[in-house]
Amino acid sequence: ARRVIAISRNGRQEIHDLLGVPLEAIDVAYPGVGAEFKPCPREEVEAFRRQRGLPERYILHLGTLEPRKNLETLIRAYARLPQRRDVGLVLAGGSGWKAESVSQLIEELSLGKSIIRPGYIAGSELPMWYNAAQVFAYPSLYEGFGMPLVEAMACGVPVVASDTTSLPEAVGPAGILLPPTDVDAWADALARLLDDEAARRNYARRGQQHAHMFTWTQTARQTAQAYHRALSMRG
Repeated sequence: ARRVIAISRNGRQEIHDLLGVPLEAIDVAYPGVGAEFKPCPREEVEAFRRQRGLPERYILHLGTLEPRKNLETLIRAYARLPQRRDVGLVLAGGSGWKAESVSQLIEELSLGKSIIRPGYIAGSELPMWYNAAQVFAYPSLYEGFGMPLVEAMACGVPVVASDTTSLPEAVGPAGILLPPTDVDAWADALARLLDDEAARRNYARRGQQHAHMFTWTQTARQTAQAYHRALSMRG
């Protein structure tokens, strides 16, 4: 290949480190976020909440239930929240490999009545699930980029994410980044956000501004630039 396109700077570095591709031959084209991901009218959000039987306040995680998503940290942090009786935890996404470990931990911590697992969510419904959440939590151990974080921020939802691999690129300065296995840090950050409405508004505002950087027009422009570079090379 004359050029290689990665979806993050972290991915670009890994392609170089693992496959030996020269860094100067690797371009980055960040994914975009669709226009449907935006704050929705409160009355529509509340109607959706009632229709789905969702709690008035909840923390949302979206992703396949598998070890890479590091849900153990999130579940254990949730178990320590003083607000747990008033705040639910929604683990949305289909079951992946070793998903049974999630069920076992929930049972071990007696959280079955507090944790909601709606399964796979259709793309058309995602904006509403984000909008109805108080906080979006993403403790993943590894991601190529981290699209759910940008989608959540575009919807005006504060985000807490791991400070590993590409996730700092997705979040930028607009969210809270934490070590992925530090349960105490996750519990403290979630508790502070749930208690502090001013902080939630601040992170929501910053998140929306940051999410506006990721557009499919920009993705297309970066991709076209990579093609132009490939076409301009001899041989």
